[in-house]
Amino acid sequence: MRAQRGLEAKLANDRFLAEAVEEIEVLLELAREDPAGEAELTAVLARVEPKLERIELETKMTGEYDANHAYLEVHPGAGGTESADWAQMLLRMYLKWCERRGFDAEVLDTQDAEEAGIKSATVLVKGEYTYGYLKAESGIHRLVRISPFDAQGRRHTSFASVQVYPEVDDEVEVTIDDKEIRIDRFCSSGPGGQGVNTTYSAVRLTHLPTGIVVSCQNERSQIKNLAQAMKVLRARLFELERRKKEEELEKIKGVKKDISWGNQIRSYVLQPYRMVKDLRTGHEVGDADRVLNGDLDPFIEAYLKQQAQAATER
Repeated sequence: MRAQRGLEAKLANDRFLAEAVEEIEVLLELAREDPAGEAELTAVLARVEPKLERIELETKMTGEYDANHAYLEVHPGAGGTESADWAQMLLRMYLKWCERRGFDAEVLDTQDAEEAGIKSATVLVKGEYTYGYLKAESGIHRLVRISPFDAQGRRHTSFASVQVYPEVDDEVEVTIDDKEIRIDRFCSSGPGGQGVNTTYSAVRLTHLPTGIVVSCQNERSQIKNLAQAMKVLRARLFELERRKKEEELEKIKGVKKDISWGNQIRSYVLQPYRMVKDLRTGHEVGDADRVLNGDLDPFIEAYLKQQAQAATER
């Protein structure tokens, strides 16, 4: 089914490009005869160009699971309220990015911090190639700013981690022993009214061998939350095994990975100047506010192009 969806998407792209080429050729001939037709030709090119750029970018996503939906998790680092607030800013940034892209973002779980910000958040992002895009965001994100929580107005550095892994199809085998899972049920702390907040509908799973903890509280039904939490746990365990295999392969190749959990990948500076810089690709943007409002495509594209170039050189 995954292969079929991928082929159908490629066929749709082919049809779009074939129709665009035909339309452009006709308008080009008309523009040669009548200069007034140039405006219509320019309008068509402006409409086609973004789609063409997206198709070109998606051709670089050749990973087995790049076309899948994606789970995205955000966790604050050390630093208390500062880092918790930064984690919430990142969550908002990714939700804004999904809105720009037309992807469906479902917040499965959020844990509020005591004073401000969040302790953790899990989002399911649905859409074509969402994992292929978002995998570029896995790593440590650093923020430098004047702290709104510091009465003396000092500059603080905060860290938060982002982890992305693909939604695993049911046909992908991931063995989970029921005896290795601890299930905790609790009242939801999020919005949803009295029916949600006064019943034990929220579920927390702990996978004892790995220590992985997954929570889900977005549904009113405990059964639905449990089913969704199990899907997230399967995806987390699958990603864990996938990364282990990749690390073993990289050791054999003797190639240092560009990104891994625990490595700082991007800096967001709001004071003393405003700038966002990706430390892997060197891509830099001066308008930090635009980035924090979801304009992440330039960073993602730079990373994917770098990875594609590195793959051809190996």
